[in-house]
Amino acid sequence: MRSIKSPAGATATRSRHRLRARRWAGWLFALPALAFYGVFNFRPVLMSIQYSFYDWDGVGASTWVGLKNYTQVFTDNEQFSSLLHAFYLILFFTILPVTIALITASVLRQLRGRFTGALARTLLFLPQIIPGAAAGVAWTWMYSDNGVVNQLLRAIGLDDVARPWLADFTWALTAVGFIGTWLSTGLCTMLLLAGIGKIDNSLYEAARIDGAGPIRQFLAVTLPGLRNEIGVCVTITIIAALASFDVVYLSTQGGPGTQTMVPGVAVYNLAFNDARLGAASALAVVLALVVIAVVVPLQRLFREK
Repeated sequence: MRSIKSPAGATATRSRHRLRARRWAGWLFALPALAFYGVFNFRPVLMSIQYSFYDWDGVGASTWVGLKNYTQVFTDNEQFSSLLHAFYLILFFTILPVTIALITASVLRQLRGRFTGALARTLLFLPQIIPGAAAGVAWTWMYSDNGVVNQLLRAIGLDDVARPWLADFTWALTAVGFIGTWLSTGLCTMLLLAGIGKIDNSLYEAARIDGAGPIRQFLAVTLPGLRNEIGVCVTITIIAALASFDVVYLSTQGGPGTQTMVPGVAVYNLAFNDARLGAASALAVVLALVVIAVVVPLQRLFREK
């Protein structure tokens, strides 16, 4: 016998069909953007992976070399040291900016004057709107022998400390790192200030009633309340440190020697100066894997429970 559907069942079936149609309609609207992303983002990644297994100068015939280019990333002193330098820069691009931003955001929260708070926010965020290339050029002048940094040191009697910082084999990488600190602190401060604004003031009032001072309030209320924002800051700045290029290239080009060589500059040199596209692609793939290996666990660590 032929089964007769109830009105409720028919309505449910029509609702499912409409929902399915809406989903397909959504994918159709997203299709142009997905196609654009696939052609200009995903396809170059796949091509880089392909090139990393070849010895190719970008013009002539390519030769299959297997994992040789990847082996050179860890055996070639310049390429491997560039990875180590990138991890060293995390101290200046991530740890220092996030620490300074936490302290600054906590202090700005206490400022009651709207003008004072707005002015402080504006001044702190200014470095973020300056391109990294322009910042690299400006700090090159400031770090020069007669630049602002050395003039200040000489003015306070530290003549022996003054030096051409970016040409010093010992201090060049640290000097570049402080440029990253200057660039990252403003963004981290703004993100953390936004996070503090979402914390319920009653939590601070309860902490004060219990006798908690500013430091205890920071540790017990502010820090746990900024878990997600700190995760965002750490993620963004670590990627900036590991994938840094413009600041280093414009300030030192990896010198003196290879003391400030980072993977981004090394990839550029291998591809465009040495015409070794296979080796450049291998180093770029390794860098991408390193970024993923560092960022994914951090995302899980800072994920709110």
